[in-house]
Amino acid sequence: MKQRAMARAALSLLLLVLAAQVSAEEPSVLVTAARVQMHSVHDTLSVFGVLDPDPDQVLSLSLPHAGLINRVWVRLGQRVNSGDRLLEVITAPDARMQYLQAQSAVDYARREYQRQQNLLQEQLATKSQVDMAKKNLHDARAALEALRQRGLDVASETLRAPMDGIVTRLDVSQGQRVQADTTAMLIAAEEKLIARLGVEPEDLGRVSPGTRVTISSVFGPAVKVESQVREVHAMIDPATHLVEVLVPIPAAQVDRLVLGSRVLGRVRLASRQALTVPRSALLGQASETHLYTLVKGHARRVPVRAGVRSGDSVEVSGDLREGDQVVVSGNYQLRDGMAVRTRP
Repeated sequence: MKQRAMARAALSLLLLVLAAQVSAEEPSVLVTAARVQMHSVHDTLSVFGVLDPDPDQVLSLSLPHAGLINRVWVRLGQRVNSGDRLLEVITAPDARMQYLQAQSAVDYARREYQRQQNLLQEQLATKSQVDMAKKNLHDARAALEALRQRGLDVASETLRAPMDGIVTRLDVSQGQRVQADTTAMLIAAEEKLIARLGVEPEDLGRVSPGTRVTISSVFGPAVKVESQVREVHAMIDPATHLVEVLVPIPAAQVDRLVLGSRVLGRVRLASRQALTVPRSALLGQASETHLYTLVKGHARRVPVRAGVRSGDSVEVSGDLREGDQVVVSGNYQLRDGMAVRTRP
């Protein structure tokens, strides 16, 4: 019996020693840590729009008289240089007849004025009759000059580009008969482009002229253009139900974007101070984001809410303070309360 008791005591002592060794060898994870920092962050408003010519730099080309479009040398979207041929217009017969009649009226008024002067010298006409003939000659010449300025003095006319630009609208075609003052096309200056962005009415109070905006193409997000809001309109567009915001594209960067393309504008709103951590510190899904802090050599799981992302940093809110250590490497192996070792 005495030997059995001694054996049981020895076994118990051995188990205690083994338990102590197991306790002394508590598992730990090697991690890398970083500090929670207070940084200035900017809220960003993402809006979509289209790249259009600057409305202040669009020239409307109208036809001064009725006629027939005999030739069209340009197409919609084509680049043109100043002096390039655009259209050939044959003057309408009735318009041409109007000019010839005006010429005849000038010739008649000139002869009548000369005849009245001769009669005045022979005392067969009065001074008032001479003055009336002079006035009729003046009116006939003015009418003829007005028709000449409208291009009715030629049977056909070639219209040329008044400036370098892009044909953004073409309303005539070859063989078409047109009336006077018909708008034939619009030519926009290629170096003056503007992004028309649509902003939700409830966000309008956060956008003002001078607000910084980053413009990128929807189909080429790698191309980014920095600019500022120029105008904020004061009404809702009935077609889009959004408020239009105009952002000019700097002339040095217009060749990076294509006229008419869809663009994404990231509007940089007012800055504020917030706690930030490296992106690699965050774990979980967007709805259940968390990270691990270091407290006396152990990992502490802290639920957080992610906010504005800026570079490699993310705004976070939760049970954190500036200067806290957060795990940025090795955190996928952690559980709440697990012992950790930090890399130097």
